[in-house]
Amino acid sequence: MTYPVFELERVGFNYPYGEPLFTDLNLKITAGEKVCLLGANGSGKSTLLKMLCGLVFPHAGRLQAFGTQIDEQLLEDDQFAREYHRRVGFIFQNSEVQLFTTRVEDEIAFGPLQMGLDLETVQQRVNDVLKLLRIEHLVERSPYRLSGGEKKKVAVAAVLAMNPQVLILDEPTNGLDPKSQRWLIDLLLELNQAGRTIITATHHLDLAHVISDRVLVLSEEHELVYDGSAARLLGNKDLLIQVNLLDEYYHSHDQGGHFHLYRHG
Repeated sequence: MTYPVFELERVGFNYPYGEPLFTDLNLKITAGEKVCLLGANGSGKSTLLKMLCGLVFPHAGRLQAFGTQIDEQLLEDDQFAREYHRRVGFIFQNSEVQLFTTRVEDEIAFGPLQMGLDLETVQQRVNDVLKLLRIEHLVERSPYRLSGGEKKKVAVAAVLAMNPQVLILDEPTNGLDPKSQRWLIDLLLELNQAGRTIITATHHLDLAHVISDRVLVLSEEHELVYDGSAARLLGNKDLLIQVNLLDEYYHSHDQGGHFHLYRHG
């Protein structure tokens, strides 16, 4: 059954002492979607993700998640906050900011332990995600001594151990080698097929085409200027240039001049 996971109505947001970032943002994301959020650096992608995750809050308008209006006061309720962050998992762009224990096993077990699960259930969840991500060999290692790809896998494992309904990722392939990128893409597609809602922010056009059915584009003026398929977006050269996801430049040969296109990222 599909139902709205997030609904934003006329949302406004600004950071302290800064210009308004969003002034009239409207958006609905339903359960089971694969959504990619595209935009140049500074367009507001990360801020929008943090809003969905309950880390920052609208200054105007309304944000609903799972049918409940979300605000700072509600997230100050520890019981509600624990349940909300169980249902909505967030993978940061820099995996190191999520890792804080001295053993991989402890890192993955931390979330389920905070949920109050019994030790047997926690251990089962840890074993399940270790097997799913094929990182059993890392279980006794320190997260800080892992490669970038391994750190990303541990960060993902720690979130999946909470069994979230929604998985939100900010620039998930940054810093990953091609093999690790392929692994992560395959995992996201598999999780979506299993029913999880996947929301990914990136500025890589090719990644958006692979991991999403629906693409949202934020302009450098922080406005939602596109909501549709990746294929249709990739055919809209003018819009891609307008939102600074594509450059067009003139190149001269002996036989004359012509334009080249360059995709950011």
